[in-house]
Amino acid sequence: MGKPVDPPPEDEAERIDLKSALEERYLAYALSTIMHRALPDARDGLKPVHRRILHAMRLLRLDPGQVHKKCARIVGDVIGKFHPHGDQSVYDALVRLAQDFAQRYPLVDGQGNFGNIDGDNAAAYRYTEARMTEVARLLLDGLDEDAVDFRETYNGEDEEPIVLPAAFPNLLANGSQGIAVGMATSIPPHNAAELCDAALYLIQHPETSSEQLMTFVPGPDFPTGGIIVESRESMAETYRTGRGAFRTRARWHVEDQGRGTWLAVVTEIPYMVSKGRLIEKIAELLNDRKLPLVADLRDESAEDIRIVIEPRARNVDANLMMESLFRLSELEARIPMNMNVLTGGLVPRVLGLAEALRAWLDHRREVLQRRSRFRLGQIDRRLEILRGLLIVYLDLDRVIKIIREEDEPKLELMKVFDLTEIQANAILDTRLRALRKLEEMQLKTELDELTKEKSQIEDLLASEATQWKTIAWDIRQVKKSFGPETTIGKRRTDFADMPDTADIDLTQAMVEREPITVVISKKGWIRALKGHVQDKSSFSFKGDDALQTAFFTETTAKVLVLASNGKVFTLDASKLPGGRGFGDPIRLMIELEEAAEIVQAFPYRPGTKLLMATSEGRGFVAAADDVVANTRKGRQVLNVDGKAVAMLAVPADGDHVAIIGQNRKLLCFPISEVAEMARGKGVRLQRYKDGGLSDARTFKLADGLTWLDTSGRTWTVAQADLIEWLGHRAEAGRLPPKGFPKSNTFGG
Repeated sequence: MGKPVDPPPEDEAERIDLKSALEERYLAYALSTIMHRALPDARDGLKPVHRRILHAMRLLRLDPGQVHKKCARIVGDVIGKFHPHGDQSVYDALVRLAQDFAQRYPLVDGQGNFGNIDGDNAAAYRYTEARMTEVARLLLDGLDEDAVDFRETYNGEDEEPIVLPAAFPNLLANGSQGIAVGMATSIPPHNAAELCDAALYLIQHPETSSEQLMTFVPGPDFPTGGIIVESRESMAETYRTGRGAFRTRARWHVEDQGRGTWLAVVTEIPYMVSKGRLIEKIAELLNDRKLPLVADLRDESAEDIRIVIEPRARNVDANLMMESLFRLSELEARIPMNMNVLTGGLVPRVLGLAEALRAWLDHRREVLQRRSRFRLGQIDRRLEILRGLLIVYLDLDRVIKIIREEDEPKLELMKVFDLTEIQANAILDTRLRALRKLEEMQLKTELDELTKEKSQIEDLLASEATQWKTIAWDIRQVKKSFGPETTIGKRRTDFADMPDTADIDLTQAMVEREPITVVISKKGWIRALKGHVQDKSSFSFKGDDALQTAFFTETTAKVLVLASNGKVFTLDASKLPGGRGFGDPIRLMIELEEAAEIVQAFPYRPGTKLLMATSEGRGFVAAADDVVANTRKGRQVLNVDGKAVAMLAVPADGDHVAIIGQNRKLLCFPISEVAEMARGKGVRLQRYKDGGLSDARTFKLADGLTWLDTSGRTWTVAQADLIEWLGHRAEAGRLPPKGFPKSNTFGG
């Protein structure tokens, strides 16, 4: 251990407030990330790293027609001259620009292993080679004609472009993903020809809205194809605000195998989904028995994608099987859109479709003006030289004499012929062979042509309409190169309406349908035994725990649980613990208050009605569908207060209610007298002086009232004999008939 370092003397130390120091430093970091790393520029759609890669490739003369060069050379140049970051991050960015499944219009033409859609990495940069594509050439077109501003590189030795001239609508065509500080961007790729059409229309009608432009740009166009199932209204809103998402599904078809057998074959998967990960996930679902309609899964992909899904049986509905896969796997993905870009290279803003295209068009106009002015400057310089040369041709002999005899020929030429220094230098640099007669004719022709070009450029700069006409012509040329009839320009992603799944019972497709017996103990432990177990004495319990209730149902069903606080909770039978152990406490599966107890559990039967009642003898009839809860918090159905608690929920499938109090008074009355509601306190069912409700059930009066006694025998009191107990709700009732159980319950 070294000697500890003493702090500097008090008078040399500078005291800084930690809060302001942190704010200042974090702001600097945040700005750097937003401006120079994560967000693309609205004009060329590139982040700084991609711009620097393309600029470095241009300096290495890696144009589309040239031979490829090692990626190590490109990465080295990018790091050394422009981008002082890790070599791996630069190479990863370069690789992504070359991947045809990541970029709709790749900017780099790679040779070697550049990774694949399975998620495998590219080879190291010493093995791979690259050059630019035609798209990259278009983005750089005019860079050496003062089309854009340059800034110093990080070490001040060189210059780099702040933005590229961008003759291609790259921001929307290739999209972009990025996470900055406090903001992110996510732009899906689009079809370049459609963007060109929209831009041309926007030039003619500058006030066009994003929604109107959807006539030309109906939605994203992903390099991996797929089918967009988002509604048009939702997409219109996304394009208007610049924020939203597109639901995209894999493309699949049924292949007939003969003799009634078939396979489902997936040929395109959603954008940015790794095929390797997708197959792993589906295989996991198969192992976990979450896909009962699927028997097997095979990946038969080569260059193209071919995922084969085998159904469990030939009579399985293909759409239902695929619907369950879409629901559980990445065969359906939500591709977000958050068009957060740097406008003017400085301000992060979320743009809509029309604004994004407008930003590109305005940039193209500025580039056109700057290139035109640059060309004017070139023409002016050349014209000056030409005029000087033509003056000299009129008296060549005298020029030669001056050059041969004078000590300072340049000054003498300038004096005699009234020339500028530039003109005099051009004459002195002229070769002897250029003095022939023919050369003079060529100079005159060049002078005429340049004068004509100069007046054309001046007209262009003076007229906004001519500028837009020129830009429109350029855009049409781009559209020709990437039109629908070209291989790269053809739309790959289709649109479809979301299939109507309202009438499909998807639980059947997700869970294997099997009979089970649900067992609940007095202490609130639940488990599901396979099959319908008739012998209740075979159930074992922990310690002094005992059986509270057991009932038959199926794995595809739901189980409703009533708690003493009047809440109803919903459990999926397929997710209940198995019957090998003692199960799990229900409290772990639901959010139940500490003071509340579990009163009852029963299978949910859609379309039925339930009679709900509290301990003080109030209650109502509720539709079973209205009490199902979608969250762990449950649904408040019975409102209870004071000492009253929720006590029972029984099927309301009869025309009369039989109710007995703790005071052993029985009352029967028509169920029509009980109010029907979704939640509430309910109406009084039976009146008590003291005590409360003991049990209740519904029955059909014509069949009589039945109950089970303690020894398991069934007793029935016929309709005619029930006359003494028939009354109206809220009456007190009378002592029950002979043979009624001492437990004061109807049993069963």
